Amino acid sequence: MHERRQRTSRFRVPLAIAAGALVALVTAIGVGSAATQAAPVNVTPPKTSGIARVGELLTATNGTWQNAPTDFRYQWRRCNADGVLCVSILGATEKRYTPVAADVGHTLRIRVTAVNAGGTGTARSLPTDVVKANAVAPSNTARPTITGIARVGEELTASEGTWTGNPMSFAFQWQRCDIDAITCVDVVGATGKTYGVRLADLGFRVRVQVTAKNDAGPGTAVSNVTGVVAPIHTVTNHRPSLRILGVRFFGARVYARFRVCDDSLRNLRIIETDSRRHVAPSTRFFSTRVAPRPCGAYTRNWLPARRFRGPGPYTLTFRARDVSGLTSAPARRTFVLHRGS
Repeated sequence: MHERRQRTSRFRVPLAIAAGALVALVTAIGVGSAATQAAPVNVTPPKTSGIARVGELLTATNGTWQNAPTDFRYQWRRCNADGVLCVSILGATEKRYTPVAADVGHTLRIRVTAVNAGGTGTARSLPTDVVKANAVAPSNTARPTITGIARVGEELTASEGTWTGNPMSFAFQWQRCDIDAITCVDVVGATGKTYGVRLADLGFRVRVQVTAKNDAGPGTAVSNVTGVVAPIHTVTNHRPSLRILGVRFFGARVYARFRVCDDSLRNLRIIETDSRRHVAPSTRFFSTRVAPRPCGAYTRNWLPARRFRGPGPYTLTFRARDVSGLTSAPARRTFVLHRGS
């Protein structure tokens, strides 16, 4: 019995040693195969496709590689017209790239780096054609739009609309328009994408003009007008009110802009009188055409009679009359005309 146990013990040690040697051998074989895997080797170089023009999309292929790459990395490079003397373009590390103004007059190449466990390999595409500027200025295909509430104290936001010609930048100009959209003028300093509606806009409609630019030039489009800008509080008045906002002379013709507020929400008659000392007055009538709701801004123009065109003081007086016959207090503006006016 003692002899049998000794025989068993004699065979246990060599078996353990053999098992350990086998594990070590397998491990060594695995490590050795990973360490000796060859890095990727390029067979056919990467290629680029697309039009070499500002705003047009270029796309690269990886090319073909030996030794089973597991990943690819990209770097677009800006080169001289001959495709040499290249520098990397900051941030251009995707498979696609859209040329910008700085690329005009240059060629482009892409450098592709293939990666596997054995290392990396690099290959470069042939240069593109020389990058050209945009062929035409931007052209609008869908008008800009405005979102928000047209009320004093609210904020409006503009969208650019859609354009051809790959615009590189957009500029905004907000405009104030008469309630009946006859005349629109720029709001000084209102050049952002958003616009805070102010008291001066009361009774006007608002629109935005968008200018899109590329290196071929600008293109311009305007949005539709908003609804009539409403006040913060409800307007209640026994009779209409009228305020003159501005008067301009273009040659002998007078252009007057005024705001009328009335809670009847009906069209009104505007009564305008030209007068000067020692001259018979002249009165004319305008219809609002679009009723103030509750306020409306309007521009009207006329050619005064000759007796009002000489040098000296000249007074314009406006009144608004509603359908019930109630008339606003008069609003006046006096000018001193010079010889030749």
